[in-house]
Amino acid sequence: MRNDIKEETWLTAAQCAKRIGLTVRALRLYEQTGLIHPRRTEKNWRLYGANEIARLNEILTLKRLGLRLHHIARLLAGQAADLDRMLSMQNLTLQEQLGRTQRSLAIVEALRAKVAAGGLLSIEELLKLAKDTNMTDTSSDTIAWRRYEQARPRTEQKIDLALYADYNGYYLLDTLAYVITLRDGRLFSRLTGQAELEIFPEDVDRFFYKAVQAQLTLTRNESGAVSGLVLHQNGYEQAAPRVEENVVTALEEALAKRIKDKRPVENSKALLQEIIDQHQRGEPDYEQMMPPLATAAREQSAMIQADLERMGPLKDMSFKGVTDCGWDVYDVCFEKGRLEWSFALAADGRFSGIFIRPSL
Repeated sequence: MRNDIKEETWLTAAQCAKRIGLTVRALRLYEQTGLIHPRRTEKNWRLYGANEIARLNEILTLKRLGLRLHHIARLLAGQAADLDRMLSMQNLTLQEQLGRTQRSLAIVEALRAKVAAGGLLSIEELLKLAKDTNMTDTSSDTIAWRRYEQARPRTEQKIDLALYADYNGYYLLDTLAYVITLRDGRLFSRLTGQAELEIFPEDVDRFFYKAVQAQLTLTRNESGAVSGLVLHQNGYEQAAPRVEENVVTALEEALAKRIKDKRPVENSKALLQEIIDQHQRGEPDYEQMMPPLATAAREQSAMIQADLERMGPLKDMSFKGVTDCGWDVYDVCFEKGRLEWSFALAADGRFSGIFIRPSL
């Protein structure tokens, strides 16, 4: 059992079902599926303690995300209940729901104010209201259970070492490169501007990191040759096709020159000023962000807006340079303080990363 749950009370099947809002039959089904293992008394009565109740929380959370029981059983097989992982997933889901509710309330309040002032609602406004009312966004649920699955403990398995040569190569992950290197019978991966990390086999064509909660799946074409990889991290899956070495060399040489010359991306200052202005107004344009960043931005938007309100109006910003990963870095001066903002752009021009910290 993880997270040091205190074992203080034992409940009978009837008590457990009533307290949680289940049926005894459901408890039996979860037991038959191998998801829970209640303790037995000398008279063979089932008793449910903290471990079982923690696991029931996981089961119910995953069921709310639309997973079938056999999928849940496969996902949780051989794992102890992990409260931190479960609470993290629930937090993400609730934050998404809160964000959607706040956006809906903003639409409704704006329309109410217009009607109260004697205005007439346009067809476009009514269509927007109807679309928002009818919206059933399940993407956050998908992200949540993916994040949950990606965070589960991994076990290193033995695979044919001859396969390692198949994976050795170069892959293009949007504007960055993945380099997988076979060395002394071990595999290492390096993303542009980051440290090299060893990856460990979970199965044929499937690897995981021990240093971070992320996994790699190597994909093959119809002829069986490795043609790309998929990065699984933070609830998302990002594909990177295999490329020739010269593609990666050119990419990294161009980045090295931009770093040396301290040259920002085109229209860099205006892009940053606009994203700061959006957060100050509490209206971030999530369509300008890649999905993983948009998810993180929604979770943190209220906090960022509050911090910017304390800082006061924007006064000036000065370009500081480019990081090893290709992020533009700015010193941003507000009326009541300074912050360092850095950002990266995806190949399609959307923000792929934004980072804020106190100015050094």
